[in-house]
Amino acid sequence: MTAVIETERLTREVCGDRIVDSVSLSVDEGDVLGVLGPSGAGKSSFLRLLNRLDEPTAGTVYLDGTDYRDVPPQELRHRVGYVPQRPALRSGTVRETVTVGPQLRGESVDDGRVESLLDRVDLSEYGPRKVDELSGGEAQRVAIARSVLNRPEVLLLDEPTSSLDAASETRVEELLADLRDEFGLTYVLVTHDREQARRLADRVAVFEDGRVTAEGPVREVVA
Repeated sequence: MTAVIETERLTREVCGDRIVDSVSLSVDEGDVLGVLGPSGAGKSSFLRLLNRLDEPTAGTVYLDGTDYRDVPPQELRHRVGYVPQRPALRSGTVRETVTVGPQLRGESVDDGRVESLLDRVDLSEYGPRKVDELSGGEAQRVAIARSVLNRPEVLLLDEPTSSLDAASETRVEELLADLRDEFGLTYVLVTHDREQARRLADRVAVFEDGRVTAEGPVREVVA
């Protein structure tokens, strides 16, 4: 297998505190890496470093073997998508929100592909609907569709179901599994839920105080 994304002693220090401390991990193409740990362990900070939403103090990230500092930021964020815990959706319609990436890059948008993707996320009739009319689960699925439309090599997911009810959580988990199968997506999934990691991840890394204290196949680490 080929490592799509790899970190080498990745470190971020803020006000003298190492919130991510010398983390070296790799994620193979098509795999899901679950990132577990208590609140404040550095999980979300690690995720934000992977596409330079935050800058590392030391170490680096390699995308397909290339130091990501050699990749223009706009290209990097196209190739490494990010879905935050509470998605920030632009005002306007669902379709406008989902297609914002290609529009900003001056690319044409295939209407058929947009409709197909909305259907895949169970929002087939939602294109003209205003985003401020959406439920939490619907907004999360729109955010995922927006990232998938960009055809990322890696999709970063920060607690994607933590604010959802049980039914919405199940739908989002099923969607992520289906999209992985259909598009061969590679995920880095931050979650506080060990059972969710069991359901979705191939491997997990456990964070404590910014460091990885355990890493390996999910069945071995999440016992």
